[in-house]
Amino acid sequence: MIAGRCRLILVHINEESLRAARVIWQFHAPGWEVAPGDVVIALGTNDLRVAEFAADLFLRGFGRLLLCTGGIAHQDDLLATRWDRTEAEMYADVAVGRGVPRDRVVLETRAKNTSENVRFSRALLGELGLEPQSVVVAVKPFMQRRAWASWQVGWPEMPASFASPVMGLDEYFTADLPADKILHILMGDLQRLWVYGQRGWSAPQEIPDEVRQAYRYLKAEGWTKHLLAGEEDL
Repeated sequence: MIAGRCRLILVHINEESLRAARVIWQFHAPGWEVAPGDVVIALGTNDLRVAEFAADLFLRGFGRLLLCTGGIAHQDDLLATRWDRTEAEMYADVAVGRGVPRDRVVLETRAKNTSENVRFSRALLGELGLEPQSVVVAVKPFMQRRAWASWQVGWPEMPASFASPVMGLDEYFTADLPADKILHILMGDLQRLWVYGQRGWSAPQEIPDEVRQAYRYLKAEGWTKHLLAGEEDL
């Protein structure tokens, strides 16, 4: 079923573009090993599969509390949703529906970007009088590296594992998140990893040559809708 759906979604994208996108995907999603923590923190986005994954982590004993973070953000760009509630609220409903007790879920509903996800989650746990010794951060696959980089600036002293559903780029596509949307987002996230690292907003990271080449190819092919205008390129 998944393969059939992907074939329909990929029909207008050439194979070379997909190969380049897979290189960037693998860089974004290094597949780090996850360790149990005191709190599972689910970073809001437009993909409710992250909420399902975070709930499953909690139910498997990877945390004793589930913190869902995310406000109403990105409503005028590729990350926009049709939701009329915050990402945190949407995530919480998914988690409870999956079996997480409602009283083990807390909501942070203001964050509008990854940096705020980190900082506001940290502040909320402090306000609740909680002092976790470690956390597990649940994200979509291609946000692992950016989440880690933001964490190193926003809460570097807190040990954290970064986890996401295990899947390749082609498996990720859905009718709501098709290839011709996701490729733009992959590109923008890679550029932000570079730009934000240069500005000190997140931890700098080395971008391998093959990833830079893939980025340049896709940029030349027009996958630029999520790029920041006027910024230094890779």
